[in-house]
Amino acid sequence: MKEHLYRWRNKQLREHTAVVDGEVAPTIILKNATYLNVYLKKWLSGHIWIYEDRIVYVGDQLPDQISKQTEVVDCSGQYLVPGYIEAHAHPFQLYNPHSLAEYASKRGTTTLVNDNLMLLLLLNKKKAFSLLDDMQNLPVSMFWWARFDSQSELRDEEGFLDDDAVVEWLEHEAVIQGGELTNWPEILTEDDRGLYWMQEAKRMRKVVEGHFPGASEKTLTKMKLLGTDGDHESISAKEVYSRVKLGYYAGLRYSSIRPDLPKMLEELKEYEGDFYNYLFFTTDGSTPSFYEQGVIDRCIEIALETGVPLEEAYAMATINAAHYFSLGDRLGSIAPGRVAHINFLEEKNQPTPVKVLAKGEWINFEGYAFKNRNPDIKWENYGLGNLSIDWELRADDLLFSSPLGMDMLNDVIMKPYPVKSESQTQKLPTTHDIAYVMLVDREGNWRISSFLKGFTTEIGGLVSSYSNTGDIVLVGKDKRDMSMAFERMKELGGAIVVVKDGEVIFELPLPLQGVMTDLQMDELMVKEKELKQLLIANGYQYSDPIYTLLFLSSTHLPYIRITPKGLMDVKKKEILFPSVMR
Repeated sequence: MKEHLYRWRNKQLREHTAVVDGEVAPTIILKNATYLNVYLKKWLSGHIWIYEDRIVYVGDQLPDQISKQTEVVDCSGQYLVPGYIEAHAHPFQLYNPHSLAEYASKRGTTTLVNDNLMLLLLLNKKKAFSLLDDMQNLPVSMFWWARFDSQSELRDEEGFLDDDAVVEWLEHEAVIQGGELTNWPEILTEDDRGLYWMQEAKRMRKVVEGHFPGASEKTLTKMKLLGTDGDHESISAKEVYSRVKLGYYAGLRYSSIRPDLPKMLEELKEYEGDFYNYLFFTTDGSTPSFYEQGVIDRCIEIALETGVPLEEAYAMATINAAHYFSLGDRLGSIAPGRVAHINFLEEKNQPTPVKVLAKGEWINFEGYAFKNRNPDIKWENYGLGNLSIDWELRADDLLFSSPLGMDMLNDVIMKPYPVKSESQTQKLPTTHDIAYVMLVDREGNWRISSFLKGFTTEIGGLVSSYSNTGDIVLVGKDKRDMSMAFERMKELGGAIVVVKDGEVIFELPLPLQGVMTDLQMDELMVKEKELKQLLIANGYQYSDPIYTLLFLSSTHLPYIRITPKGLMDVKKKEILFPSVMR
């Protein structure tokens, strides 16, 4: 078998050296290759031998033995670079880990380091680990990180994460990082559990990633003392530079919610020092249509547009991230011993590849390796089937009473505002942008309701089983439309459904536990753009409604959130109005 899980066995290692000795023929020979050596930051010429999924030789010689099965590719006129690394992926933003990896690999991103939050919320550990292991059989390299908090206020936070569960995740060989530390204020003061898990990650020689937007030098210093290695939350060159100066690796973000990369790279020109080796790229879980322009290939393109030296731009997309994760002996370069992730470019300054090798298999050249390897995933085997809701939404659930509402300052930041008059009518007027909002337990045990300002002036009801906690979000102006959208979401086994004037005007089925679709990325992009355009036409004032739905309950953002425990003042960590049992 060509696929391996987390290491090569002794028998395979002996075969690899036998290829060099001429006793075994390579699987692929890349002749006359001009390739980037990321260690020297130079373009070199030579021949590359690949045996199954591994590069076994790079140099001036051709092998003594070539079999009939050996594929010989003349690379004259092309430029070869290592496969790109997405160092911070959230593979559950309506798409799923497989569909994201499939799409990204076509654009040359052959390694992804993924968030495990939805796996914690939706699956038991056995099912989750089975998914992690099976995904190692894909042509891409799929790694994960272990969360130390829920990023919200769950009613059973202690049960959600305990010492044994977190340590078992950290011990898994596909898990290469602890964090991201969205709960860093608590870790700094009183969260000894989180601090213990950080130390366990360090003991296992795994990095810990921060989440420190706007953090002061003092805060960064203290979190460095506690064991943090990297942070991707910089929004300016000054913040990037301050992190590198203190010994952090800094992820440069280009995402749908924070497209900061062009500005940061322009500003970095004003800073002196050799800091590029400590920078890497991330798209930080962008919503689907943002990826139309590319994944990490687009980040490289932006870097080149802003004047970053060519070789440094490719290193930021490859070896820098590999070094950060202590995977430089395995990924991030075209050198002996590395996984055979190689991108073929028409020009050095055109980072979107024309051909891609991933684990020694062609991704978009003479067949597509994903379809060959796993044409029909049985998601239900991992516990990711349809969302089954066996309870009804009652009339008394749609009684909205709260002295405080949530006022959207942008897609994801919300401040409290005083509700001057509470309406118990069936329908709110379209003369203002205030809507009903409710978060209800997917098991039907509790609910919390309020008012949301800035989301819509016209939509009668939007119901989403996609949220940060996996619970059900309801937003709208008309209680009848909200009930209708809820019933349709139930019928679909999880979905985003929009109803206006008693008619379903949009639906996106989410058959993977109500959180993810099984559509291919190209199809999903069309549906997401349709939803965005629809909501904007009906009063949505910003650009990314998917992130609004996701982060309504996320307590790492200011100032007020609607969480499973209730309406919460994030800065004070106080529940202003508790959720109620149904």
